[in-house]
Amino acid sequence: MGELAETERISKRILLLRGHRVMLDADLAKLYGVTTFNLNKAVKRNLDRFPEDFMFQLTYQEVSGLIFQFGISKTGGRGGRRHLPYAFTEQGVAMLSSVLKSKRAAQVNIAIMRAFVQLREMIASHKDLAKRLD
Repeated sequence: MGELAETERISKRILLLRGHRVMLDADLAKLYGVTTFNLNKAVKRNLDRFPEDFMFQLTYQEVSGLIFQFGISKTGGRGGRRHLPYAFTEQGVAMLSSVLKSKRAAQVNIAIMRAFVQLREMIASHKDLAKRLD
């Protein structure tokens, strides 16, 4: 897959929650090629590296909104998640590369960082365009 297509695919997984652009643990796990359980286990072993502005756990209300809006897996019950998902900010994603030490993790991290930068640039250009129109 081309670099642009990969960045595009990742950009679609970046959500806006609590005023932060974040990625959910399940989406990150897929990209890194690990299970969500193992990703979260690695994070829990290194909690001191993930302050609240790097990672936070979603509330039931936030999950309900995401289930309705994007069709993510339900928590509890059959076939769904047993725990509320974690959301990782851009800094939290960067910190994941120090916790998940594999060649794939490093490559995926580069692609994710490019997607966050692309998103920021797109938002900035829209603001500039709006100013010009005013």
